[in-house]
Amino acid sequence: MLPGYRDPYSSRPLTRGEIGCFLSHYSVWKEVIDRELEKTLVIEDDVRFEHQFKKKLMKLMVNIDQAQLDWELIYIGRKRMQVKEPEKAVPNVANLVEADYSYWTLGYVISLEGAQKLVGANPFGKMLPVDEFLPVMYNKHPVAEYKEYYESRDLKAFSAEPLLIYPTHYTGQPGYLSDTETSTIWDNETVATDWDRTHAWKSRKQSRIYSNAKNTEALPPPTSLDTVPSRDEL
Repeated sequence: MLPGYRDPYSSRPLTRGEIGCFLSHYSVWKEVIDRELEKTLVIEDDVRFEHQFKKKLMKLMVNIDQAQLDWELIYIGRKRMQVKEPEKAVPNVANLVEADYSYWTLGYVISLEGAQKLVGANPFGKMLPVDEFLPVMYNKHPVAEYKEYYESRDLKAFSAEPLLIYPTHYTGQPGYLSDTETSTIWDNETVATDWDRTHAWKSRKQSRIYSNAKNTEALPPPTSLDTVPSRDEL
């Protein structure tokens, strides 16, 4: 584990579930390199596709090619964390922005060069959750101490805007399950983390934005651009 890492919501260290998630993504990056794939779509197994997903993604990639954009990773599903400032739009490419600090690795397109950078960073001796690792690699993580462990942080990262995939469930919703959050500490299998999501501090924190509603069932489900706690509030 990267020295000093703590989850921003619960202050716990890395979990074994987060290690497993990282290894899953890492194995994809390795395969991209081994097969010399120019671009690869990576999608986690608990996502909801937007209407006309394939058509929208294909159009986005055609526009990127026509603009000759130098890219290495393009989020198509994520949780944007820096919501106070708008992200910079990419000239000549509709529906694409320069990615700022983001959570989740629901889905992304990665290039061969991008995979080489991620694997070449040698993350196994200084591991973070994969959704924290990516912003470090494109130099947008707000915790300077984490970035000091990675010398090269020049991954060229962008994001579809609006996003093309979303989670099937959000924290605290019926049916929500997380193998990364509900796990054991990375170096101590006897220490469980946050098994009971209905009473979790994190769940209560995220649900406060709906606390004033009289009928919460009538509210639309949250999106990745909904208000999230600031770094200070975490």
